[in-house]
Amino acid sequence: MKTLTRNTKETKITATLEVYGEGKVEISTKIGFFNHMLESLCKHANWNLKLQCVGDVEVDFHHSVEDCGIVLGALLKDSLFPIQKVERFGNASIVMDEACVECDLDLSNRPFLFFDLETRGKVGDFDCELVEEFFRAVVINAGISAHIVQKRGKNQHHLIEASFKAFAVALRRASARNEALGIPSTKGIL
Repeated sequence: MKTLTRNTKETKITATLEVYGEGKVEISTKIGFFNHMLESLCKHANWNLKLQCVGDVEVDFHHSVEDCGIVLGALLKDSLFPIQKVERFGNASIVMDEACVECDLDLSNRPFLFFDLETRGKVGDFDCELVEEFFRAVVINAGISAHIVQKRGKNQHHLIEASFKAFAVALRRASARNEALGIPSTKGIL
């Protein structure tokens, strides 16, 4: 279990992450849809997460969403690296009604995000373009290479939720313990 506090002029965040948990959450960001997405992420990744974010939501949600991604990414990196005795690679396609989103990822310690999801408009008062900002912050700070790709779909809620679930399941599979692998790289280090 790892804890991190990050305070800026725009946000104050404290989070505790247990990567090998049961999907238990206590999340407060003052952004209802984002709370829902983080809960979904934790449920399907099997993370236990306590996250408290006080942000300048009167300006907009950008700082809170991005900074939560920074904190989660840093906690994830601290929890998983140095990579050893885990699968390393993971993928998942998640269907939500008409929507299907695929995530392929590598716990490579070489951060990269390929994001091809139609995010436009709003879900409630949540700007859909913030989904990419969140995932970019997570993967850069966690040292993950991830490809999140929309296979089909129109409903923004379904597409976004499928992306969070696909990322969660792919990450759960990549971080699954495998004693036989040692360091899962021909380089001998990640």
